[in-house]
Amino acid sequence: WPAFEQRLDMLEESVEVIRMLWEGETATYYGLYYTVENARIYTLPEILPLIMVAASGPTAAELAGSIGDGFISTSPEKELVDAFAAGGDANRPKYGQFTVCCDENTARARQIAHKWWPTAALHGQLGQELPMPALFEHAVKNVSEDDVAEVIVCGNDPDEHRDMIQKYIDAGFNHVYVHQVGPDQEAFFRFYEREILPHYNQEMVGK
Repeated sequence: WPAFEQRLDMLEESVEVIRMLWEGETATYYGLYYTVENARIYTLPEILPLIMVAASGPTAAELAGSIGDGFISTSPEKELVDAFAAGGDANRPKYGQFTVCCDENTARARQIAHKWWPTAALHGQLGQELPMPALFEHAVKNVSEDDVAEVIVCGNDPDEHRDMIQKYIDAGFNHVYVHQVGPDQEAFFRFYEREILPHYNQEMVGK
């Protein structure tokens, strides 16, 4: 698993290769990490997809701002949004993502979150540095329900969900993605349709 600095360099080079190929011409590229010889994409879409770059720290967020069409983060930190915006158009899409487990029974929600998504409670950069699934399985053995409940919104208290959304709005994100953990996705949709979305205007709901 490459070091952080190398991963950033690899990401930057890969985006350069992608954009080169999206020009639709036969292209050759000899980079530090990637080699492309006489490659061409013959059928391009009418509208090219956005390259969304995720980051959890200011250095990666700054790179996202210089190479990406949009930004993704799981931390409602204004510092990250500002670092991304410094690299170009500040109005580009900025997606803030947080994880929830919606269930009428909060205790059951905590159990489900702990079973399905214990990696959310891994501290610091541990969740970014482990190279193999087996290492993640080992790392989460000491993760408790309380640990998971500190980082995942568990249950159906509307205020807790709205408060988390507001943190991302206040930090400068213009899109919020809510990740439901567990098998009951329909319950999540019903809860948000009934209790959360009506508190935002139509333009914001689209985001």
